[in-house]
Amino acid sequence: MEKLQQINTLGFTKFEEHDLSRPILELKGVSVQFNGTVALDNIGFELHHGERVAIIGPNGAGKSTLFNTISGVVTPTRGEINIYGHTPGKHICIAYVPQRSQVDWEFPVNVADVVMMGRVRRLGFFRWPKRKDWAVVNGALELVGMDHLAKRQIGELSGGQQQRVFIARALAQEAELMLMDEPLTGLDVSSQDTMFEILDTLRVQGITIMVSTHDLNLAAERFDRLMLLNQELIGFGPAGEIFTPELLNKAYSGHMRLLETANGTVFVSDGCCGGM
Repeated sequence: MEKLQQINTLGFTKFEEHDLSRPILELKGVSVQFNGTVALDNIGFELHHGERVAIIGPNGAGKSTLFNTISGVVTPTRGEINIYGHTPGKHICIAYVPQRSQVDWEFPVNVADVVMMGRVRRLGFFRWPKRKDWAVVNGALELVGMDHLAKRQIGELSGGQQQRVFIARALAQEAELMLMDEPLTGLDVSSQDTMFEILDTLRVQGITIMVSTHDLNLAAERFDRLMLLNQELIGFGPAGEIFTPELLNKAYSGHMRLLETANGTVFVSDGCCGGM
């Protein structure tokens, strides 16, 4: 068993145990409703240590809701979620990297302080960071190649740099399961390549990654398994099992087409399934 440091409501340290014989993430019959509207319906799957999984599906499919439910922000209407055999609220090893559009980039804080925010629950509330905490922050920034910008205001960075800072924040949290909500949106090819270099390093470190994305071609090329979601779990497996006309039509209501080209299969949307 591995000890996991936790912070209780008074700010004192306590410990929970990881049951390493269990999946890092396990959902059983999870459903979520908001004011009677179904956001997720009977979702069940397991995720194992070190996997890299892409969640795909149309806008409004429930990808962000799934992340919020796994991280414990949203309580399921029905079903059960376990992290190494415990409910999400008993763990601090889950890190959520939000969409850039959800962040106030005008807030006056520098890069190092943003990353230190990942240490809060390990420190305990109302406790000042110690030298070892700053060492963790500096190491996380170095890993993502942002240590030279530690004192820069977060709002002055490019989109790709901001995403790297938020990954560093998750690393400072000592996350073992990282949930990344559309981290590749708006990034150029060079920034995407840098992002995947970082994700490759995290894989070596055994960190499990879930990424939501609308880029089906990138999902097929770069991820171990794909989760096809549209309120319900339509498919979960390698790209060859998920990218079939039957499953894609079910998820995208017939608005996704597969085109066979000399360079392989290309996925084309007719633009009718957006709108969230």
